[in-house]
Amino acid sequence: MKDLFSTKRICRAGVIAALYVALTYAFAPIAFQGMFQIRPAEALCILPLFFPEAVPALYVGCMLSNLASMYLIYDVFVGSLATLAGALGTYLIGRILRESSQKKLVHAGRIAFGGLIPVLANTFIIPLIIVFLCHDTEGFANVSIAYWTYCLSMFVSESVWILGLGAPLYLSILKLRRKGVSAFLDKKKPAEATNAPQV
Repeated sequence: MKDLFSTKRICRAGVIAALYVALTYAFAPIAFQGMFQIRPAEALCILPLFFPEAVPALYVGCMLSNLASMYLIYDVFVGSLATLAGALGTYLIGRILRESSQKKLVHAGRIAFGGLIPVLANTFIIPLIIVFLCHDTEGFANVSIAYWTYCLSMFVSESVWILGLGAPLYLSILKLRRKGVSAFLDKKKPAEATNAPQV
């Protein structure tokens, strides 16, 4: 429990939340143009595979980002739950498929399954807000077509950012952790892993 609230983890959570907000606002002018959303901040949804503190950090970051949403109240309180559910699912995948394995197949599974959960959470929850809570069905023949069209749009958008951009992010962090870069580790790297002489 002490490790869960370590200074390093609290600082890292703050950085993740801030990055999510900064990336969201940086692309806000073009993020929601058309059916494909420009949301590179979603790549950060892969981080719970490494860091448990990323779960609340992504939730808080999403809530703060959604303050600028056209669906303000719904997006802040309901939309952010999609991010929270996805982050929790990704964290659980990370616990099941341990990073300690050197097998490439394990890491491919962590990326694929860990990334797929937030993709699906956003795919089915966000269109509920758009179509059923905010009644944004203009241009569609009926509510059902509107919902499934938005689902398809969200699935493609989220897949590109969470899996497409999240995979290189995952591999970069994995490499840094193996090199022993302390900002990406919770404990000191073992002496044998750092090639330090045994005393």
